[in-house]
Amino acid sequence: MTKDIKSHKNQTTIADWRQTPGYLHEGRSDFESAHILLGRFLADRTSEDPLDEKELFAQDGIFEWGHALPLEKVINSREDLEFLLKNPNLYRKSITIIEPWEHVGINAVGEEVRASKNVAYIAQKVADIDSILLPVWSSGIIDPEIVIPAITSGYAVIVEGGDPSTYDASTWTSPVCPREDMFALVEKLLISRSPTSATAIFICVGHQLAAECHIRLIRRAVKEVLSLTSLERDRSGMALKSLQEVSQRIEAMGKKLQVKKRDGKVVARGWNDEHFVVTRNECTEVGDRVLLPYQSPDGDALNIPWELIHAHDVTADAHEGVIDTTIQYEREVSISMFHSDEVNEEAILFANWSYRSIHDAIVPYRHIIAASALSWLIQLPDAIEILCSTAVDGALVTECSATCINYKDFETKKIRRSFTCQFHPELLSDLRAIGNCEAPSYSTLKNDDGVRLFVRLLYAGMQE
Repeated sequence: MTKDIKSHKNQTTIADWRQTPGYLHEGRSDFESAHILLGRFLADRTSEDPLDEKELFAQDGIFEWGHALPLEKVINSREDLEFLLKNPNLYRKSITIIEPWEHVGINAVGEEVRASKNVAYIAQKVADIDSILLPVWSSGIIDPEIVIPAITSGYAVIVEGGDPSTYDASTWTSPVCPREDMFALVEKLLISRSPTSATAIFICVGHQLAAECHIRLIRRAVKEVLSLTSLERDRSGMALKSLQEVSQRIEAMGKKLQVKKRDGKVVARGWNDEHFVVTRNECTEVGDRVLLPYQSPDGDALNIPWELIHAHDVTADAHEGVIDTTIQYEREVSISMFHSDEVNEEAILFANWSYRSIHDAIVPYRHIIAASALSWLIQLPDAIEILCSTAVDGALVTECSATCINYKDFETKKIRRSFTCQFHPELLSDLRAIGNCEAPSYSTLKNDDGVRLFVRLLYAGMQE
């Protein structure tokens, strides 16, 4: 069934795009049916596929973006984007996948792994959810101010992995999508979570980009707050004073915080160090790993300030991050790792403490902040929780393997969530892209821990 697609070029155009949602039951896919089907998939590991057994591969055996249905919706140009915007039913009843890079790595058999196809296949096979691809590595990032509001009105936004390192601009070699453009896109995505927006799931390099952008957003917030001498309608001056005192504490902590490996090696000194957020892992992780519940670190051994650890303990107790609950109740959760860089534990503990501090400072003065130049601070997350870790031979390798990004509404107190994971829940244990191997059955997907975890994140995110 598989074909050599190395020389394959996109063949579909916007004239080929389906105008009604769904492929297996075209025209009958909507939010309620998709959500029910996701729930049915998760209910057990044995039930039969409730959807028609319709082939998702093209008649020539190719499963590739832009080749044929159901992978026809690829945004390669502004013309494609404008067509999408004129047809809101297309993106409101789909997930959107952002590709930072053309593949997520090379697997053991020498194949480039385009994992976005797995995301699209799983969503279609399990719940007949269509996918839209934004291959920003080839198309460039087309106006985030227009793109983000559109794609976040769908079911979910998935930011895939890739080969570059977030701490090394020279590895982002695409002339149309430099690293700074990716940072700008992810920052915009992080502060666009609202009661009417879709959850975002950041995978591998997406996980690392989100982590980098947390620190960038916090630095930006601190800089803007400390640059002000007054705030509109802040007659007592207490709103600005409160934010400035918090910002000064965050800045002082950020400048002095070190990132230290378990062997005692210091890899970053302060939040301006290029390796403060992401650095080279102790070893390359490739293949299956069992997810372990995250355990608070020994602050004395790693020289992590107690207030960062305490703030995270409070976050973990107050919030539920789906992945941590899954680990608690499943027999074990085995997923596919495929990375050589990692997000530093210290950076996320610091980001959580900073976000909580900023949020708490805003609460009593939110009516003033909401009508000021600092109103964008209200869109920041309330907290970040580290959910799980991985180990090799009993030694922790990736302390921060996944996070839950929490957004607490100031008025309703309701929580919305987005998720990041260093691992690839969309890849099966062979680490192959669907299209380079036989199409997995519904039963195969239903029994794969990673796929079940990915579907659970979609299912939970669609409820918010």
